[in-house]
Amino acid sequence: MSYTIGQLARLSGLPVKTIRFYSDIGVLPERGRTRSGYRLYGDEDRGRLELVRTLREIGVDLATIRSLGDRDLGEVLSLHLRTVETQIRALQRTRAVLRATLERDEPADDDLRRLNALGRLGAAETAALVNEFVDDVAGENAARQEWLGGLRAAMVPDLPDEPGIEQLDAWLELTELLADDDFRASLREMGGDFWANADGIDLAAWHEANTLATETALAATRDGVAPESEAAAPIAAGIVALLAGAQRRTPESIVRDYAEHDPRAGRYWELVAVINGTPWPPEPVIAHEWIAAATASHLG
Repeated sequence: MSYTIGQLARLSGLPVKTIRFYSDIGVLPERGRTRSGYRLYGDEDRGRLELVRTLREIGVDLATIRSLGDRDLGEVLSLHLRTVETQIRALQRTRAVLRATLERDEPADDDLRRLNALGRLGAAETAALVNEFVDDVAGENAARQEWLGGLRAAMVPDLPDEPGIEQLDAWLELTELLADDDFRASLREMGGDFWANADGIDLAAWHEANTLATETALAATRDGVAPESEAAAPIAAGIVALLAGAQRRTPESIVRDYAEHDPRAGRYWELVAVINGTPWPPEPVIAHEWIAAATASHLG
């Protein structure tokens, strides 16, 4: 059965102007025209118009609807569901900031800064910033690319739907740290001797040595061995020798790496832990700090 645009408007309850607009942009292509030039539509167009109206009511944009001819409806709806869920999480976070702000006697400038930052940097934007940060720090060094690639997923924080003020402040500080050019340059320079020759290193042996070094430092910590004590000296020397052997470097260069370690790198992981609501510090950080303090006391 054929319908004129006026008939289709009466059947669907949509204005003629809206249906004409949908036809002009390709959302509802016309089937033909009468001798007088009036647009004609069929039963399937009537059904499609109902679908278009439903999709518009739930917020699907016209460009996506127009592509339905080439895409599965389930795919479109799944994509829209993910978009809606992202919007809901963003609104929940904004609500958390607004509630915390209104609980104060006098809202401060920091509260407005949090709201502004949430509007600019959601979860997707922060994940993209982390990816760009990792790529920049890794540069053209294949070994460093592989190493950072393994850390990439853990580097992306998971801000709760209703974060606390401490988590929001950590989120803001982390995004500022990710964008800090000086921090990026510092990380590229850290371990320069190692990364310059890392292509010829057995990465499996390197990871094994790092694991053993961490376990040794944690065991010393659990036994109550202070890194500055005399009892720590042979332990620190053994750890440095182990790492130097696995990385094919001199013990002196290993000690130098610990001495030149940028504290902002540790702060990065601390902020991620705050945002994710996980305990701090994790064992690898405890071990790293013990080794750094012990090498500074006895081998520096």
